Amino acid sequence: MRPFSAEAVALGIVVSTAFTTRGVKRKSLSKSGAIAAWAVGFLSIGTGLRGFLLLWFYMFGTKATKYRKSLKEARDASASEGAVRGPSQVFACNFELAPLASYLTCAVLAHYATCLADTLASELGILASKPPVLITAPWKHVPPGTNGGVTVEGFLWGGVGGLLMGLSMMTSDLMGSLPMNSLATLAFAVTCGVLGNTIDSLLGATLQVSYFDPDKKLAYSGPRDTALPKGVTHTCGVDILTNAQVNLLSVAITMAIGSFVLGPYFFQ
Repeated sequence: MRPFSAEAVALGIVVSTAFTTRGVKRKSLSKSGAIAAWAVGFLSIGTGLRGFLLLWFYMFGTKATKYRKSLKEARDASASEGAVRGPSQVFACNFELAPLASYLTCAVLAHYATCLADTLASELGILASKPPVLITAPWKHVPPGTNGGVTVEGFLWGGVGGLLMGLSMMTSDLMGSLPMNSLATLAFAVTCGVLGNTIDSLLGATLQVSYFDPDKKLAYSGPRDTALPKGVTHTCGVDILTNAQVNLLSVAITMAIGSFVLGPYFFQ
């Protein structure tokens, strides 16, 4: 399927409309988020079958977000906000992709491996039985939901996220009769997932502020001048980046490393 051929454009319109409508009905996308997702979906699918990686990411990520949602909301005050994706979250996870989809295959795979790794690590890692440790101070335990808090389960889920996107890429290439190196594709995707997840955690622990309410046992993210309960204590980080900005930066860094360092190593 040639990029932006009549077939690709029609497929992009139909699929993007179907998935954004479903997202609004199931309350996984806000209305403004749906508009952003439709635009990104159309541009991605319009470039070819590899654009379907966006849909795989959306489906896997939505399932992880909704899994044991009530327990996550009891640990992290932002869990309910993350369940409905707005335009900032859509663009943070997809801004770099649209111009690159036809040209930098490694960047595309690194992009989605990082996005799904972060989603699964955040949404499922928070359910770990043991409290997380701060990635910049692994001897220090922090409350679940803290930016930069990591668990063994979280890292494992990050690797699973990369693996799932590697399998999705292989499926798209198989449908398009494109040559592939299956083992290298999966190894590259898992590596990018774990790497991107690590970079995201490092940025979150240092450049994104976290608080904890000892009375409600809830973790909070956001500047002090937002509607935070009285009595919250500072856990880590400084108020420089928002969650969407952390996602955007971690994805961009992993895409660059994936394209120019890991790609030549795995696919030489």
